Amino acid sequence: MSKLLIIEDEVAIADLEKDYLELSGFEVEVENDGEQGLVRALNEEFDMFILDLMLPGVDGFEICKRIRENKNTPILMVSAKKDDIDKIRGLGLGADDYITKPFSPSELVARVKAHLSRYERLINSNVQENDIIEIRGLKIDKTARRVWVNEEEKQFTTKEFDLLSFLAQNPNHVFSKEELFSRIWDLESVGDIATVTVHIKKIREKIELNTAKPQYIETIWGVGYRFKI
Repeated sequence: MSKLLIIEDEVAIADLEKDYLELSGFEVEVENDGEQGLVRALNEEFDMFILDLMLPGVDGFEICKRIRENKNTPILMVSAKKDDIDKIRGLGLGADDYITKPFSPSELVARVKAHLSRYERLINSNVQENDIIEIRGLKIDKTARRVWVNEEEKQFTTKEFDLLSFLAQNPNHVFSKEELFSRIWDLESVGDIATVTVHIKKIREKIELNTAKPQYIETIWGVGYRFKI
């Protein structure tokens, strides 16, 4: 449930706004004093601010400015002033919208819903999901570099993780030890490819239920290794 803060000194108008917004499913808090409203806006978490311009203590322009210096939360300015200069000033300080009194409660609700929806889409578009590989109980989070086997986290060294994730993202492809050494260690094979065998053994001990009959990393004798799916 979205939580809104109304900062409005006219009690009757604030109560009307609160009633209509609560009927529309929002949680609403009200402050009638500009100074106290600013304190709450800066120190508490709200999903949107509905802000009157003419307030005792601190006016709406200053509150808008201070909020925008600290937060990206949507701000809807409400005022009896119809002059374009006030709208321009309010929007210039960072308000997302400006509505003049008198207005219909349904218009207020519609604008609140529109701005919250737009803000939610913006937030979600900026959230990047982790790159995760999941195969039969094995979960490899490439972004966080973490591995779980049947929901139990396992600890991997850097090269163990690199080798496992490389094989898992190239399933059913057989790689020779020389190829794996070159790709994971970024070195040409110079006869020290036994390290690949050692790392495969350690990986199997962490992810396989039975290392003698591996279900993930299969040995192709005389060739190399393959990740099975």
